[in-house]
Amino acid sequence: MKSVTVLTYGAGNVASVQFALERLGAAVRLTSDPDDVSEAERLILPGVGQAGYAMRRLDALGLTEAIRAFPRPLLGVCLGQQLLFNDSDEGGGTPLLGLIPGRVARLEPGPTLPVPHMGWSRLEVAQADPLLDGVGDDAWAYFVHGFVCPDGPATLARADYGGVVPAVVRQANRWGCQFHPERSAKAGARILKNFLELDA
Repeated sequence: MKSVTVLTYGAGNVASVQFALERLGAAVRLTSDPDDVSEAERLILPGVGQAGYAMRRLDALGLTEAIRAFPRPLLGVCLGQQLLFNDSDEGGGTPLLGLIPGRVARLEPGPTLPVPHMGWSRLEVAQADPLLDGVGDDAWAYFVHGFVCPDGPATLARADYGGVVPAVVRQANRWGCQFHPERSAKAGARILKNFLELDA
């Protein structure tokens, strides 16, 4: 049975992530303890809400440095993907974890599309990666976000929402999904399954 640790820090929809992983047969540990992070086989950083609040919670719990030092597979989900980058425009400017170069900016899709981006968008795979094994350009994912990561060398898959939305990113052992894989039906389940199978 694959083991995965999910961070609980008051800024994530942890229950739905937990249930999705358990449906795939994973042993799930929920924690806010930095010592548990250092021992984890795989780590998921969920996130919903405001980047500044999320970073304050991670700092207060002593999790920031534990996440930065984590050497095994790490997956950021939704806001969790954004937290992997250097900083964000949100809240007038927020320093983030600094694990992937670039600045998170407000989503500006144009006058005809609402913000936040809330709903299903098709994925376009840009680079082959073990996390996306079996996920093709016909896959759809469920998004809820008002800020967007920069499109660059780390981008593995994109979505179109009045402009490019980097939907999946990677830097070394750190991956991110801007969408919610736990709410993204077949494609999301495949991505979570692939994450569980990454070498720890």
